[in-house]
Amino acid sequence: MYDSIFKKAATVILFILLVLLAFLVLKPVFISIIVGLILAFIFTPVYDLINKYIKSGNISAGIIVLLLLVIIILPIWFLTPIILKQSFALFQAAQQIDFVSPLQSVFPSLFASEQFSSEVGSILSSFISKIANSLVNSIAQIILDFPTIALQLTVVFFTFFFALRDKELAIDYVKSILPFSKEVEKKLFDHSKLITSAVLYGHVVVGLIQGIVIGIGFFIFRVPNALILSILASLAGILPIVGTVIIWLPVAIYLFVGGNTVPAWGVVIFGLLSSNIDNFLRPIIVSRRARIHTGILLVSTIGGIFFFGVLGFILGPLIISYLLIILEIYRGKPTPGIIVEPEKK
Repeated sequence: MYDSIFKKAATVILFILLVLLAFLVLKPVFISIIVGLILAFIFTPVYDLINKYIKSGNISAGIIVLLLLVIIILPIWFLTPIILKQSFALFQAAQQIDFVSPLQSVFPSLFASEQFSSEVGSILSSFISKIANSLVNSIAQIILDFPTIALQLTVVFFTFFFALRDKELAIDYVKSILPFSKEVEKKLFDHSKLITSAVLYGHVVVGLIQGIVIGIGFFIFRVPNALILSILASLAGILPIVGTVIIWLPVAIYLFVGGNTVPAWGVVIFGLLSSNIDNFLRPIIVSRRARIHTGILLVSTIGGIFFFGVLGFILGPLIISYLLIILEIYRGKPTPGIIVEPEKK
């Protein structure tokens, strides 16, 4: 009896020890593995389509990985010098912008005091300069950390390849270790697939498209530093409620103040189109049943950014949504409006 208890205790201790060691080994590349899995989820329809004709998982997954490598490496190779140049130009321009004059013309009574105007201008200038400086430092840090980033990308693409090729085996394995009944497993996977689609396609992809739309406007109307502003707008487009307006509105005001009326109105038109494109694009890309509540998206996205960095745009909403899905299944009752917004009639 004591031998049996000792063996069970030793097995449990050994298992916990191995789990901890595995966590320490995988911790440096954990985010890379998650990115690879996310890419596999996004490109699964493309993989299924190619594999339908080729009938080889290795070749189908290899083709997609190679295409994605080309899509990523070529723009990085050609655009990195431009991004660096425009980042420094944006930093220098931010230090020279006159914030007080536009505010005095719009709110003359509020900014009647020269001392008050000077203080507000100094605060705004400092704030913008810090943001621009942070952007330049981030880009410089990426270049300095290139060897580490290359290793992380290697993990991303290996995970991407095997997740595409062996996704069915991986799903069956996960199901085999879950402590749920078959009915609960089905609900969990169905809800998770729906919510993951909503986050990746309806939240991230639509946000990136919004940034691309306003970016086209920047290039058409020859806005200075259009490339870096387009990248910032694409990131801002992913943020719920905030959106691309946080980028294109200051640009439009800057152009109006500088007397560039036609480009300013052009940016406003493209900006309004960008900010409202999700109203008809999101229902096309994602089912209305998968529309995540805006409050959850906003809070989880911001929290994710603080914890995970840039990837928090995706990981934050996914983690919180999965938690709420499990709670909903555990309760055994529907919770309309908490995770998924009710469909608008």
